[in-house]
Amino acid sequence: MNFKQLNIINNLEQSYKKILEVLSKFFGNKLQNHQRRTPKISDLEAVSLVITAEYLSIDSECQLFRKIPESIKSKIERSVFNRRRRKLFPYIEQIRTKIAQHFNEFEDVFMVDSMPLKVCENSRAKHSHICKEFDYSSPDFGYCASQKLYYYGYKLHAICSLNGIFQSIDMSPASVHDIRYLNDVKEQLSNCTLIGDKGYLSAEVQTDLFNYANIQLDTPKRTNQKDYRPQFRLFRKKRKRIETLFSQLCDQFMIKRNYAKSFEGFKTRIFSKITSLTLIQYINKFILNREIHNLKASII
Repeated sequence: MNFKQLNIINNLEQSYKKILEVLSKFFGNKLQNHQRRTPKISDLEAVSLVITAEYLSIDSECQLFRKIPESIKSKIERSVFNRRRRKLFPYIEQIRTKIAQHFNEFEDVFMVDSMPLKVCENSRAKHSHICKEFDYSSPDFGYCASQKLYYYGYKLHAICSLNGIFQSIDMSPASVHDIRYLNDVKEQLSNCTLIGDKGYLSAEVQTDLFNYANIQLDTPKRTNQKDYRPQFRLFRKKRKRIETLFSQLCDQFMIKRNYAKSFEGFKTRIFSKITSLTLIQYINKFILNREIHNLKASII
């Protein structure tokens, strides 16, 4: 083993211990396993390993198990880890939700947007069996207007605060229009302002959100509308924060790269990456006392 390989292993092990320490303080013993036999690695340790891998841009389990130290590898096999990772999806989302509430408890301005998640290339779509085990979760074709892109897969819907913390996330087939996601938003938010792009422009939806949950939907209007006026400059500037988060998910967390074959695996990978991003933001702000979006800096 050369010096570079040894350094990677040490960095992974130390990052894993740091993340496990933070999660243990944050959640205590709330994440319990539900197996007949007590496993060598607890649920909290398994989730910490998942988050560590995503933070270090390791999205291949084979690559992860080549790099993790023997002290961890001896406790769990790769195939077992893969199955437990999917079963731990509710816990992973619970972690993200709780951290988001810690950040966004007093926030009243949020941004909404979506991004494409390709499952495979368009030319392979008709013959692909990826994520098609259930009809309700099967991917389909969609169009991303901002990227002028036809693609096959899913659409990630997200709401984040002005500080850049994801408050709510969801996935839908690619053909689902952005505005349909707002039907779920009114059950999750209230008494706030929601900033969106022209894809969310609808007088009917705007009225419904305001009457149902006192949500003020603010979107830029088209120049040919009779009551056109430019969107508030600060809102236009702040809305770029969610686009920056999407870029970070694509860059460091490689959210557009897919190795999953089932929908459960695909969904778990996507939400794990967002949970990892949110936890690193928490560590930056409350433990290391630095800029929360400095995601590539070491946490050890």
